Amino acid sequence: MLVRERETPEGLLVAVCDEECLGETYDDGDVSLTVTEEFYGGEESDADEVVDSLTRASVANLVGEECVTVAIEAGLVDEERVLDLGEALHAQLLWL
Repeated sequence: MLVRERETPEGLLVAVCDEECLGETYDDGDVSLTVTEEFYGGEESDADEVVDSLTRASVANLVGEECVTVAIEAGLVDEERVLDLGEALHAQLLWL
């Protein structure tokens, strides 16, 4: 999994994707998502590092079955709220 962290005026923005998703575009008819190097390209990370980043994030975007499953299993993402884009899962996380 790849993790990229950015400090913003609103807090920490975290982007996580499964490596094989990088550079791909997913489309389910209503939603299209391109997983760009500029936004999602980051450091290779294991599940513990992904969870650490997500718990510190103000906002997070996740693409891919592995990273979304890690977030679900950690109790950070509600499985019912995950978008299935056909070939990839997508979730967003926002702490209020």
